[in-house]
Amino acid sequence: MTGPQSTSPAPAAFDELGQGAPAVAGAKLDSLLDMMLPVAIEFGRTTMAVQEVLDLGPGSVIQLDRMVGEPVDIYVSDRRLAEGEVVVVGEHFGVRITRVLSLPRDPAPKTGGR
Repeated sequence: MTGPQSTSPAPAAFDELGQGAPAVAGAKLDSLLDMMLPVAIEFGRTTMAVQEVLDLGPGSVIQLDRMVGEPVDIYVSDRRLAEGEVVVVGEHFGVRITRVLSLPRDPAPKTGGR
């Protein structure tokens, strides 16, 4: 019988962990894991006149737009990633992550029509 011949797909190469990711893609991902990203913790914000900033000195208090006990925002590369609460670790301040925010999906690609 003649006709179209069935060919089997070539087996995929997997990394040593067997996670189902191709070895090449896994190697590319591994190189990103050591990448440094800026992390910022935002306790609050305010606006001040230039003269008020110039008048600041030791002991000055700047009132922020947050109340005591409100969560602080955690930003990674300018994207709000999580919320947390301020904690004291030894002689340092830290932030305990209390909620990781779901990342918004990219909007659908724009089309030429209206």
